[in-house]
Amino acid sequence: MTKIELPNSRFFYSLLLCIALVGCQEEATKLPILGNFDIAYSKKDGKTIADTIYQRIPHFAYFNQDSTPVTNASYKGKVWITEFFFASCRSICPIMNTQLKNVEKALRPYSSELQYLSFTIDPNNDTPSVLKAHQQQLGITAKNWDFLCGDEAETHRLGIEHFLVFAGREAEAQGGYAHSGAFTLVDKAGYVRGVYEVVQPDLSVNKKEYTRLLKDAKNLLMNEYHVKEN
Repeated sequence: MTKIELPNSRFFYSLLLCIALVGCQEEATKLPILGNFDIAYSKKDGKTIADTIYQRIPHFAYFNQDSTPVTNASYKGKVWITEFFFASCRSICPIMNTQLKNVEKALRPYSSELQYLSFTIDPNNDTPSVLKAHQQQLGITAKNWDFLCGDEAETHRLGIEHFLVFAGREAEAQGGYAHSGAFTLVDKAGYVRGVYEVVQPDLSVNKKEYTRLLKDAKNLLMNEYHVKEN
């Protein structure tokens, strides 16, 4: 009778545990920091050390849909998911608003840690009262979602240079403005951690990008901030 040698049980289970841990680490890969960065050099013990300094979302000041002044500090301690749009847009914006509503619904178990920001790129027309009516028309009742209006040129610059999405005037575009159909994920320290083109230029919804946004937001909350579902 042939005797079958079984692996050492301790070694065998340790190997299984290592495989499981590697699998978990791969699943929870840390999100990159996006955007421009600088390299700062310093010397320590005679050695030159290079540190990467990433850009954060700079200070901004706006009015929300309730005519309340808000700044970055108003949303301190929250992970942001943002969009740039304008209320009179009849092409890409309604689809974006709807998809962001879907994101808010899907991530509702984490609502205490999240803040949704919709920046209008047409503040001359999108006054706080217009944004309030727009919010109501969309049926948005989430307390952690603000519609913001402020200086137009600064908003366009903020979108392009810091939130990494295009937003600006374009005479040939419908409504006189053009902007990306992407959402931006910003961590609690103000660093951009992801940009997701959920709505594409042909007005189709990119389900892969939508799913990636949900996955990355949960990854950021659970693995970097140790947040549990509410």
